Amino acid sequence: MPGTALPVFPDDVPVHSLPTIDFELVKADDLAEIDRLWEAACDTGFLVNHGAEQEAKAMFELGAETFALPLEEKLNYEQGDSGRSFGYKKIGGNAVDAVWVNLTEFLNIAKDDALAFPEVVHRTYPPAVTAAMPSVVRPFVCKSLEVNITLLRIFTQRLGLPEGTLEELHARDLPSGSEARVTRTPPMPGKDTADRPAIGAHTDFGSLAFLHNILGGLQVLLPGQTEWGYVKPIPEHAICNVGDALTVFSGGILKSSVHRVVAPPGAQGEHERWSLVFHTRPNGAQVLRALVEDSPVIAESARQYPKGNFETGSTVAEWYARRTKYQRLGNREGPQSWTASRGTEHDPAAR
Repeated sequence: MPGTALPVFPDDVPVHSLPTIDFELVKADDLAEIDRLWEAACDTGFLVNHGAEQEAKAMFELGAETFALPLEEKLNYEQGDSGRSFGYKKIGGNAVDAVWVNLTEFLNIAKDDALAFPEVVHRTYPPAVTAAMPSVVRPFVCKSLEVNITLLRIFTQRLGLPEGTLEELHARDLPSGSEARVTRTPPMPGKDTADRPAIGAHTDFGSLAFLHNILGGLQVLLPGQTEWGYVKPIPEHAICNVGDALTVFSGGILKSSVHRVVAPPGAQGEHERWSLVFHTRPNGAQVLRALVEDSPVIAESARQYPKGNFETGSTVAEWYARRTKYQRLGNREGPQSWTASRGTEHDPAAR
């Protein structure tokens, strides 16, 4: 569980080094650091020193307490097959590609439920989570929003959008799919599981992911490359990925990162892998399309792609529900179900 002494990350595996961004410099409007942030968001993703160590530690401890419950009790809070993400997902409940099922269990807690507590907006959660909502979950959600909204403010400026545009599309007080997720993956030792994905190759559904890893296992596929590389966890840093929504809103300027999770490398594979992420997603009622009318920069970028490439024909909530629904094994009817769950990683023209 989190806090256990763990083997070091090995030095003999392929690694993709992501840029490390100093969030304090970003908040201070340091132009050089903001330039580095922008370049990374348009290309690879990045690591950021976030200042959320205590909030993340408390969330990991809450996850360990929750996952220790009997399976039949956890299943009372299952997310189900309707396309709703919030709640518990058991090991093997989702597909990771057209063949394999996933090897993780996770719990998703809605931003809306955390901020509105004790009011229930979307659903209820296990008793330990409910008891910890004001003291553990809400502080982590608020800290994550602080980081991600700061990044969205900068992206608004660099995309030539009117002041406040992206912040308004991610309003704290409007319903959205934003959520905190704690994930546990059982040990995956040995060669038999080394290349089997615990979570398959994908882009994130929303706008920004704020990801805390304790062990290795996360791999990224950089633009123009064919070899996966591990991202080495760095203490007191989170990995930030751009998601599909920002790729679409920006007309392809901001790039959603293709990534997956495999067995932690080397001796780390003999241990449970824990991760914690906050997904910032736009207001559910927002139509997901390029903001070409609001920015000549975005309009020019969108013109470089096939016509209609960034016209999804759906709201954010519909896009999110589709991707969630067709990953569920209960909805699998064949390979076409996996295809129906895909986002921009399934469309090279969007990349």
